[in-house]
Amino acid sequence: MRFDRIKPLFKENFSKIQATKILIIGVGGVGGFCLDCLYKSGVRDITIIDYDTFEESNQNRQIGSDNLGEKKVLALSNIYKNISFIDTKITPKWVEKFDFNSYDLIIDAIDDMPSKVALSHKTYKKLISSCGAAKRVDPTKIEINSIWKTTNDPFAKKFRYQLKKSGFDKDFDVVFSTETPFCINELGSFVGVTGAMGLTLCSLALRKLTIF
Repeated sequence: MRFDRIKPLFKENFSKIQATKILIIGVGGVGGFCLDCLYKSGVRDITIIDYDTFEESNQNRQIGSDNLGEKKVLALSNIYKNISFIDTKITPKWVEKFDFNSYDLIIDAIDDMPSKVALSHKTYKKLISSCGAAKRVDPTKIEINSIWKTTNDPFAKKFRYQLKKSGFDKDFDVVFSTETPFCINELGSFVGVTGAMGLTLCSLALRKLTIF
């Protein structure tokens, strides 16, 4: 049977995984792998949100990127049957208006800083957020900690600064890397890290749901 290999790990808590409702915001190099992991682990009610289309430059790291020119949410909804999707651009204004109440967990896998800050204010009680995944090559450097306790991650440092500037004083978990970025002024991403960060988000989500 499909879930015979995962049920022994979670035992009676597997029913919690199947009953949960998860929202993934951003399904690029990190969010796409998080989606794949949650879907294969038995989560039945997943909604993804993104606005971008797949481009050739995505093909080194993003699930579904063979569908060049197609909307990411549309392509992924064809791969992962029965998931829901919202094709929209994430902005602070959108975050302000959107109703997050029906979701058990919110997974933030976007790079836009103003939107990440807005999400933190509105959903911190059930938020898991990704920090810097690009410009790195060592997935063993990925860690989980409070947003206030990350180390050696310039993106997370900027995130904290913007949170403090906005008056945010709460807490939530983030997935980040302690590896020093390789290319400071150039774009560079390796699927071994971006994918591993997505899988770590998934693992953290499942453990939160089952109180591991």
